[in-house]
Amino acid sequence: MEKLKKVLREKNKSINAVYISSYVPRKCGIATYTKDLTAAIDLINPNSKAEIIALIRPDDKINYPAEVKFKINQYNIESYIRAAQHINKSKADIVILEHEFGLYGGEFGEYIIKLLELLSKPLIITTHTIPDDPCKGYGLVLKDVLKFAEKVIVMMPESIQKLIKRYDCPKEKIEIIPHGVPDIPLEPNDKYKKKKGLEGRIILGNINLLSTSKGLEYTIEALREIKNRFDNVLYLIIGQTHPVVLKEEGEKYRNFLKEKIEEYGLQENVKFINKYISLNDLIEWLKVIDIYITPYLDPQQSASGALAYAIGAGKVCISTPYLYAKEVLADGRGIIIPFRNSQAIADAVIEICKNPQKKQELEKKTYKFGRLMTWYTVALQHLNLFDEVIAKYKNT
Repeated sequence: MEKLKKVLREKNKSINAVYISSYVPRKCGIATYTKDLTAAIDLINPNSKAEIIALIRPDDKINYPAEVKFKINQYNIESYIRAAQHINKSKADIVILEHEFGLYGGEFGEYIIKLLELLSKPLIITTHTIPDDPCKGYGLVLKDVLKFAEKVIVMMPESIQKLIKRYDCPKEKIEIIPHGVPDIPLEPNDKYKKKKGLEGRIILGNINLLSTSKGLEYTIEALREIKNRFDNVLYLIIGQTHPVVLKEEGEKYRNFLKEKIEEYGLQENVKFINKYISLNDLIEWLKVIDIYITPYLDPQQSASGALAYAIGAGKVCISTPYLYAKEVLADGRGIIIPFRNSQAIADAVIEICKNPQKKQELEKKTYKFGRLMTWYTVALQHLNLFDEVIAKYKNT
């Protein structure tokens, strides 16, 4: 960290960075990530200028902020070509591609390759999801995308090995920078519960864009047993349905969860907060929650902003063993439970509620780890990497 600060103090130079990504106010985890990252970098080095090339869907009615200088129609390959031309004519020193499937058009997101083929600026790629199989579908596209990068950012060590062994990505191209989190003080949550009218309750929770992959029904099933031991338990399901899911399926999943709640007689023990959560609201709700649960169903999920933020807030975290959770909750920083296992969730929650000292120890351990993931630290790491890539590019 001190080395990074020293580099910044010595150089503090202007860096014109272009980010290809979704962007706020679009309701998307990658959009929020890009906004938080660029805001943190701007605070550390005001000489750094962020320009956003935003992926848009034609039917979205979104007014973007001034930093969005160009918009790519997700489904129109000509738009990707025009974006490359725009970047090449710009004063950009470096381009950062936030790569996630579902953002880019074409079969398995292949349209982004056309933009990269035409790009004449140095490129850094952040990989938010890395498929297991590099020889078909999304994996095959990612393998092609990686070839254009000067550097590839991953968020956990296991991803490094996957890129090296399965994607033939040279080790020297890969950098690990964790998912950033807000710098949230570790403090008792009683006053925050009181503010929400929830004093005296044991609060379980998660903050997501709802979709079937979240596996929230398993936490609801676990509540039947948890309620028998602690009738003051309340499970908060925070967040609206994912916009793509909402468009294709409506509220089918939320209604399924509501039916489960009624079937089990848990109406007083579950509360939906059905809205898109701003960063300030997210932090406020994290301060209320006692135990954060991610019962996600996809073993290959290699990033989770929601879990990262819970760790940053020093929450006791219970999670299924998807890739990101296994990494960040290792060494006793959280509780890993099997996939699709409501009994394991119930056992873990009851154990924590019975042992306040264990809960406090877990919170301290998690919070300490979260200090390595604050946006300040993550922004410094990005700035250092930008400088390294730019210098190398100028000398070739």
